[in-house]
Amino acid sequence: MIKEKKASSTSGYSMIVVLLVLQVASVWAIVTMPAFWNLVAVVVTIIVLICWFGLYMVHPNQGKVMQLFGKYAGTDRSAGLRWANPLYSKTKVSLRVRNFESGKLKVNDKNGNPIEIAAVVVWRVVDTAEAVFEVDDYEEFVTIQSEAAIRNLATRYPYDNHEAEEICLRGNAKDIAELARKEIRARLDKAGVDVIEARISHLAYAPEIAQAMLQRQQAGAIVAARHKIVEGAVGMVELALEKLKQQNVVELDEERKAAMVSNLMVVLCGDQNTQPVVNAGTLYN
Repeated sequence: MIKEKKASSTSGYSMIVVLLVLQVASVWAIVTMPAFWNLVAVVVTIIVLICWFGLYMVHPNQGKVMQLFGKYAGTDRSAGLRWANPLYSKTKVSLRVRNFESGKLKVNDKNGNPIEIAAVVVWRVVDTAEAVFEVDDYEEFVTIQSEAAIRNLATRYPYDNHEAEEICLRGNAKDIAELARKEIRARLDKAGVDVIEARISHLAYAPEIAQAMLQRQQAGAIVAARHKIVEGAVGMVELALEKLKQQNVVELDEERKAAMVSNLMVVLCGDQNTQPVVNAGTLYN
């Protein structure tokens, strides 16, 4: 693999001064010197004119990848006006942080349910030589490989978490984002690209099963809520019986305790408000 190395270059401002001095000197020599020296001055003038093409500008967070007749000569990251061998070809590579959002990808999750998923990937070039020479088009490479990594990640995890210890796409956003970043980075490492962040931007069931899955989620939520309600109701009944016993408010045999528990559970767990019934007789009537 071709790794980035520093190119040999110098300040363009100092070279402008040198080239202007040489240009003036060569013109003066052509005008005032004998014929032989005129020829030398003409050659120097042509060389100076060629050297002017060695000037180039590097913006902040930008690199110039230089080649000499197809051979990699180095990368210049020094911002400002620079000068290097005028025979070098120079390819501009942006080192700025960039991001893109993948399209909505339709894949099957771990359980085989069709889902739609998209992600935002934040990346930057860290090795200009690899970006230019190891892949054909590093920007297109980033896009295609990122989408492939997101597809692969979506197939390894379920959309929803039906077991408490299982990682899922919807319930573990932070963990999934870190896994996505690592997987995309591994794929883009050969292109000299570093992935700073990758986050899921869109996640939903595919339209053909969305309604059925919504009903499933609602049923799961109802069951979970009922479980909490029953737990709370049992605790309240237990507390009520314990308080009655401690304060000697009333003595209840096992049959009446069971009846009280039944009544309290109906009141506490019912969906609708209960209607009280007043017992005008004794407790045993």
